[in-house]
Amino acid sequence: MDRIRRVRLSSVVLPLDQPISDAKVLTGRQRPMTEIVFLFASVDTADDQHGIGFSYSKRAGGPAQYAHAKEVAANLIGEDPSDIAKIYDKLLWAGASVGRSGVATQAIAAIDIALWDLKAKRAELPLAKLLGAHRDSVRAYNTSGGFLHAPIEEVKERASKSLAAGIGGIKIKVGQPDTSIDLARVQAVREHLGPDVPLMVDANQQWDRPTALRFGRVLEQFDPVWIEEPLDAYDAAGHAQLAAALDTPIATGEMLSSVGEHVRLIDARAADIIQPDAPRIGGITPFLKLATLADHNGLQLAPHFAMEIHLHLAAAYPREPWVEHFEWLNPLFNERLETVDGRMLVPDRPGLGFTTSEQCARWTVDRCEFR
Repeated sequence: MDRIRRVRLSSVVLPLDQPISDAKVLTGRQRPMTEIVFLFASVDTADDQHGIGFSYSKRAGGPAQYAHAKEVAANLIGEDPSDIAKIYDKLLWAGASVGRSGVATQAIAAIDIALWDLKAKRAELPLAKLLGAHRDSVRAYNTSGGFLHAPIEEVKERASKSLAAGIGGIKIKVGQPDTSIDLARVQAVREHLGPDVPLMVDANQQWDRPTALRFGRVLEQFDPVWIEEPLDAYDAAGHAQLAAALDTPIATGEMLSSVGEHVRLIDARAADIIQPDAPRIGGITPFLKLATLADHNGLQLAPHFAMEIHLHLAAAYPREPWVEHFEWLNPLFNERLETVDGRMLVPDRPGLGFTTSEQCARWTVDRCEFR
């Protein structure tokens, strides 16, 4: 029986090439995003097996995730790394006074993902195969080229490059205070792509209920695959009303930080497409619980961000899912994911299939170790 002998944590700050703006910036609720802060966890065993995982935070929360992980990580030492569910509960109880969502579970997520990476490596299988894959590739769409800070001509140019690179769909941001600007951008991109390329729109929670209903009806002429986060992430009743009123599917869930919060969406029939984020809801262990519930309720799946993790989880989902393509994290890793004919291929490397790069080490601002 193998045992965990060492846990290493590191805080990594990834600078973005340019400040990023979505509707939350244009409505004055947030500042442009200039960096992403990552919590990396590395787990080593007595048999010299090794797993890595990460969680992340945009704009705020990164140092808090790292601080919480430092407080609970020593509880792993001596545990059997295969007992992932047992370890997860142990870490939850170690930090029980701060709850089971938000920063607390996002800190645990990095460790949980590292344990799943380790387990798949010990089995010499890609994580998707360990979980029980339904497919060897997943439909992929690009988001990083469609942000609101980019002029429309740049959005169209980047969309063309994404399609040429084998990505199958394009998502653009909407949700500006002036919906006529949103309309013009959606129309321009749809005309540029033609009628057959999958197009998604994302309002980043910036509409009220009347605006979402009116503009959602206008958007239907452009045949979007989905309208994402039209309302506040916690407005399950409002999303349910939209889902019932519009022909276009409603997608939401990325901002929620627990399985329980997603259950509210499911129970309210507030989404056609659920968008959980494994690092945000606490890791792969809770993600798998949520995926079972989502499939039972007939929902489509489109996990948010972190394609390096979510490709494997989407490949194991029974219903044909989508995975979100972001190239932002590429400098952190030595390996790359491949897209062909609109789909992202599950790598044949064991585990998640990634090793951290020298650049990732250079961007590390703090680290600690437990033995």
